Amino acid sequence: MPAHPAPAPRDYDAWMVLALEAARRTGETADVPIGAVVVGPDGMVLGTGWNEREATGDPTAHAEVLAIRRAAAAIGAWRLEGCTLVVTLEPCAMCAGASVLARIPRVVFGAWDEKAGASGSVFDVLRERRLNHWTEVFPGVLEDECSALLKDFFAIRRG
Repeated sequence: MPAHPAPAPRDYDAWMVLALEAARRTGETADVPIGAVVVGPDGMVLGTGWNEREATGDPTAHAEVLAIRRAAAAIGAWRLEGCTLVVTLEPCAMCAGASVLARIPRVVFGAWDEKAGASGSVFDVLRERRLNHWTEVFPGVLEDECSALLKDFFAIRRG
């Protein structure tokens, strides 16, 4: 199997802008504004997702899971080798696990999740050596913008 070259870090900022745009698609719903994109080895976006838990009543409708599902559908395969998952908030245990199971080699995220993060803060599912797949993690990409989106959302919700 051919190796896929790692994208340049400058691509991470551009991809995070796309994830932030996706996060804003939650609009006026009660969904937490989190967005994700799965980018293929060629730099093309294969799947985009934003939180839809409240909109759909589905507890698994996290931005990352939806982006992964859409990327797999786009390529017709569940293995997303050579892809990059870009998300505005550190993935939770479910989303980190979905990324590992999809064989995504690289996860880029913006804001840390000190309560439920599973990519280095509370847990580190993505780099758990006992699993059959390991992931490179690039945290803090456009962290201020990602954090501000969440802080603004919760400030309004809590009044």
